[in-house]
Amino acid sequence: MSKVKVLVIDDEESIINLVTSYLRPEGYEIYTATDGQSGLQAFRAFNPDLIVLDIMLPGMDGIELLNRIRRESDAYVIMLTAKSEEIDKIVGLTIGADDYVTKPFSPRELVARIKAAIRRMSNGGGSTEGGVLVFEHIRIDTGRRQVWVDDRQIELTSTEFDLMKSLAEHRGLVLSREQLLEDVWGHEYYGELRVVDVHIGHIRQKIGEEYIVTVRGVGYRFEDEVG
Repeated sequence: MSKVKVLVIDDEESIINLVTSYLRPEGYEIYTATDGQSGLQAFRAFNPDLIVLDIMLPGMDGIELLNRIRRESDAYVIMLTAKSEEIDKIVGLTIGADDYVTKPFSPRELVARIKAAIRRMSNGGGSTEGGVLVFEHIRIDTGRRQVWVDDRQIELTSTEFDLMKSLAEHRGLVLSREQLLEDVWGHEYYGELRVVDVHIGHIRQKIGEEYIVTVRGVGYRFEDEVG
Protein backbone atom coordinates (compact mmCIF):
# COMPACT_ATOMS: atom_id res chain seq x y z
CA MET A 1 0.00 0.00 0.00
CA SER A 2 1.38 3.43 -0.94
CA LYS A 3 2.23 5.95 1.76
CA VAL A 4 -0.37 8.50 2.78
CA LYS A 5 0.62 11.92 1.44
CA VAL A 6 0.23 14.92 3.75
CA LEU A 7 0.79 18.53 2.65
CA VAL A 8 1.50 21.11 5.38
CA ILE A 9 1.06 24.76 4.33
CA ASP A 10 2.12 27.38 6.90
CA ASP A 11 4.32 30.47 6.74
CA GLU A 12 5.90 29.76 10.14
CA GLU A 13 8.91 27.48 9.73
CA SER A 14 8.72 26.54 13.42
CA ILE A 15 5.21 25.14 12.95
CA ILE A 16 6.16 23.26 9.79
CA ASN A 17 9.16 21.74 11.58
CA LEU A 18 7.07 20.86 14.62
CA VAL A 19 4.26 19.24 12.62
CA THR A 20 6.57 17.29 10.31
CA SER A 21 8.63 16.02 13.25
CA TYR A 22 5.47 14.49 14.70
CA LEU A 23 4.14 13.17 11.37
CA ARG A 24 7.23 11.55 9.86
CA PRO A 25 7.46 8.79 12.51
CA GLU A 26 3.90 7.81 11.53
CA GLY A 27 5.19 6.81 8.11
CA TYR A 28 3.45 9.54 6.11
CA GLU A 29 4.97 11.14 3.01
CA ILE A 30 5.27 14.82 3.95
CA TYR A 31 5.33 17.86 1.66
CA THR A 32 5.49 21.48 2.82
CA ALA A 33 4.89 25.00 1.52
CA THR A 34 5.18 28.42 3.16
CA ASP A 35 2.80 30.61 1.13
CA GLY A 36 -0.45 30.30 -0.78
CA GLN A 37 0.96 30.18 -4.30
CA SER A 38 3.58 27.54 -3.55
CA GLY A 39 0.92 25.67 -1.57
CA LEU A 40 -1.30 25.56 -4.65
CA GLN A 41 1.62 24.35 -6.76
CA ALA A 42 2.50 21.65 -4.21
CA PHE A 43 -1.14 20.55 -4.05
CA ARG A 44 -1.29 20.13 -7.82
CA ALA A 45 2.11 18.45 -8.04
CA PHE A 46 1.75 15.94 -5.21
CA ASN A 47 -2.03 15.29 -5.04
CA PRO A 48 -2.05 14.88 -1.24
CA ASP A 49 -4.55 12.77 0.68
CA LEU A 50 -4.70 15.29 3.53
CA ILE A 51 -3.79 18.97 3.82
CA VAL A 52 -2.95 20.98 6.93
CA LEU A 53 -3.66 24.56 5.88
CA ASP A 54 -3.00 27.79 7.78
CA ILE A 55 -5.50 30.59 7.13
CA MET A 56 -3.00 33.45 7.49
CA LEU A 57 -0.65 33.01 4.52
CA PRO A 58 1.28 35.65 2.56
CA GLY A 59 0.00 36.39 -0.92
CA MET A 60 -2.96 34.09 -1.47
CA ASP A 61 -4.53 33.47 1.94
CA GLY A 62 -5.75 30.10 3.20
CA ILE A 63 -9.42 30.80 2.45
CA GLU A 64 -8.73 31.58 -1.22
CA LEU A 65 -6.37 28.61 -1.46
CA LEU A 66 -9.01 26.30 0.04
CA ASN A 67 -11.55 27.64 -2.44
CA ARG A 68 -9.23 26.71 -5.32
CA ILE A 69 -8.43 23.31 -3.85
CA ARG A 70 -12.11 22.47 -3.55
CA ARG A 71 -12.64 23.11 -7.26
CA GLU A 72 -10.21 20.28 -8.01
CA SER A 73 -10.16 17.87 -5.08
CA ASP A 74 -12.01 16.44 -2.07
CA ALA A 75 -8.77 15.88 -0.13
CA TYR A 76 -9.29 16.08 3.63
CA VAL A 77 -8.41 19.60 4.84
CA ILE A 78 -7.61 20.60 8.43
CA MET A 79 -7.36 24.37 8.79
CA LEU A 80 -5.15 26.09 11.36
CA THR A 81 -6.83 29.22 12.73
CA ALA A 82 -5.91 31.90 15.25
CA LYS A 83 -7.86 31.65 18.50
CA SER A 84 -9.52 35.04 18.05
CA GLU A 85 -10.59 34.58 14.41
CA GLU A 86 -13.93 32.84 14.94
CA ILE A 87 -15.33 34.01 11.60
CA ASP A 88 -12.42 32.37 9.75
CA LYS A 89 -13.35 28.99 11.19
CA ILE A 90 -16.92 29.28 9.95
CA VAL A 91 -15.90 30.59 6.53
CA GLY A 92 -13.31 27.83 6.15
CA LEU A 93 -15.78 25.10 7.08
CA THR A 94 -18.44 26.58 4.80
CA ILE A 95 -16.05 26.63 1.83
CA GLY A 96 -15.16 23.01 2.42
CA ALA A 97 -12.62 22.46 5.20
CA ASP A 98 -13.28 19.21 7.04
CA ASP A 99 -11.93 20.28 10.41
CA TYR A 100 -9.95 23.01 12.13
CA VAL A 101 -7.40 23.28 14.91
CA THR A 102 -6.91 26.50 16.85
CA LYS A 103 -3.44 27.99 17.39
CA PRO A 104 -1.65 27.52 19.71
CA PHE A 105 -2.32 23.80 19.39
CA SER A 106 -1.03 20.57 20.83
CA PRO A 107 0.96 18.65 18.19
CA ARG A 108 -0.36 15.41 19.66
CA GLU A 109 -3.94 16.62 19.15
CA LEU A 110 -3.24 17.54 15.54
CA VAL A 111 -1.60 14.17 14.87
CA ALA A 112 -4.55 12.41 16.52
CA ARG A 113 -6.96 14.29 14.24
CA ILE A 114 -4.87 13.42 11.18
CA LYS A 115 -4.62 9.73 12.12
CA ALA A 116 -8.36 9.52 12.78
CA ALA A 117 -9.13 11.12 9.40
CA ILE A 118 -6.75 8.80 7.56
CA ARG A 119 -8.28 5.74 9.27
CA ARG A 120 -11.73 6.80 8.09
CA MET A 121 -10.51 7.37 4.56
CA SER A 122 -8.73 4.01 4.41
CA ASN A 123 -11.79 2.23 5.80
CA GLY A 124 -14.25 3.81 3.38
CA GLY A 125 -12.76 5.81 0.56
CA GLY A 126 -12.00 3.97 -2.65
CA SER A 127 -13.66 0.71 -1.66
CA THR A 128 -16.17 -0.84 -4.04
CA GLU A 129 -17.59 -3.04 -1.28
CA GLY A 130 -20.52 -2.03 0.85
CA GLY A 131 -24.26 -1.68 0.62
CA VAL A 132 -26.69 0.80 -0.86
CA LEU A 133 -29.14 2.70 1.34
CA VAL A 134 -32.29 3.32 -0.70
CA PHE A 135 -35.00 5.78 0.29
CA GLU A 136 -37.87 7.37 -1.59
CA HIS A 137 -35.81 10.32 -2.80
CA ILE A 138 -32.25 9.61 -1.67
CA ARG A 139 -29.87 6.77 -2.55
CA ILE A 140 -26.51 6.31 -0.81
CA ASP A 141 -23.91 3.90 -2.19
CA THR A 142 -21.73 3.33 0.86
CA GLY A 143 -19.06 1.43 -1.09
CA ARG A 144 -18.56 3.95 -3.89
CA ARG A 145 -19.34 6.82 -1.50
CA GLN A 146 -21.86 8.39 -3.86
CA VAL A 147 -25.18 10.09 -3.13
CA TRP A 148 -28.16 10.75 -5.40
CA VAL A 149 -31.24 12.87 -4.75
CA ASP A 150 -33.86 11.52 -7.17
CA ASP A 151 -31.77 11.18 -10.37
CA ARG A 152 -29.24 13.89 -9.51
CA GLN A 153 -25.83 12.88 -8.18
CA ILE A 154 -24.65 15.10 -5.32
CA GLU A 155 -21.00 15.97 -4.80
CA LEU A 156 -20.17 15.70 -1.10
CA THR A 157 -16.83 16.04 0.63
CA SER A 158 -15.52 13.06 2.57
CA THR A 159 -16.76 14.46 5.87
CA GLU A 160 -20.15 15.44 4.45
CA PHE A 161 -20.60 11.92 3.09
CA ASP A 162 -19.72 10.33 6.44
CA LEU A 163 -22.23 12.59 8.23
CA MET A 164 -24.93 11.83 5.67
CA LYS A 165 -24.29 8.09 5.94
CA SER A 166 -24.37 8.15 9.73
CA LEU A 167 -27.70 9.97 9.80
CA ALA A 168 -29.24 7.79 7.07
CA GLU A 169 -28.20 4.57 8.79
CA HIS A 170 -30.23 5.77 11.80
CA ARG A 171 -33.23 7.03 9.79
CA GLY A 172 -35.94 8.44 12.02
CA LEU A 173 -33.71 8.53 15.11
CA VAL A 174 -32.25 11.68 16.61
CA LEU A 175 -28.45 11.71 16.77
CA SER A 176 -26.81 14.22 19.09
CA ARG A 177 -23.89 16.36 17.97
CA GLU A 178 -21.70 14.36 20.35
CA GLN A 179 -22.78 11.08 18.72
CA LEU A 180 -22.08 12.46 15.25
CA LEU A 181 -18.67 13.78 16.33
CA GLU A 182 -17.68 10.38 17.67
CA ASP A 183 -19.10 8.52 14.68
CA VAL A 184 -17.56 10.76 11.99
CA TRP A 185 -14.51 12.43 13.56
CA GLY A 186 -13.65 9.69 16.05
CA HIS A 187 -13.41 9.57 19.83
CA GLU A 188 -10.03 11.34 19.66
CA TYR A 189 -11.74 14.56 18.53
CA TYR A 190 -11.30 17.48 20.93
CA GLY A 191 -12.90 20.26 18.91
CA GLU A 192 -16.15 22.18 19.15
CA LEU A 193 -19.66 20.90 18.48
CA ARG A 194 -20.33 23.66 15.95
CA VAL A 195 -18.22 21.83 13.37
CA VAL A 196 -21.19 19.44 13.06
CA ASP A 197 -23.67 22.28 12.54
CA VAL A 198 -21.64 23.90 9.76
CA HIS A 199 -21.22 20.64 7.85
CA ILE A 200 -24.92 19.80 8.26
CA GLY A 201 -25.75 23.22 6.83
CA HIS A 202 -23.51 22.53 3.86
CA ILE A 203 -25.18 19.16 3.21
CA ARG A 204 -28.61 20.79 3.34
CA GLN A 205 -27.56 23.32 0.72
CA LYS A 206 -26.67 20.44 -1.58
CA ILE A 207 -29.48 17.92 -0.98
CA GLY A 208 -32.34 20.16 0.18
CA GLU A 209 -33.48 21.36 3.60
CA GLU A 210 -36.22 18.79 4.16
CA TYR A 211 -34.14 15.61 4.59
CA ILE A 212 -32.21 16.55 7.76
CA VAL A 213 -34.39 17.84 10.59
CA THR A 214 -33.01 19.84 13.51
CA VAL A 215 -34.32 18.70 16.88
CA ARG A 216 -33.64 21.71 19.08
CA GLY A 217 -31.42 21.07 22.05
CA VAL A 218 -30.75 17.49 20.96
CA GLY A 219 -29.33 17.03 17.46
CA TYR A 220 -30.39 15.95 13.97
CA ARG A 221 -32.67 13.37 12.37
CA PHE A 222 -32.67 12.01 8.81
CA GLU A 223 -36.14 11.97 7.22
CA ASP A 224 -36.97 10.15 3.97
CA GLU A 225 -39.26 7.19 3.46
CA VAL A 226 -37.68 3.79 2.80
CA GLY A 227 -37.67 3.13 -0.94
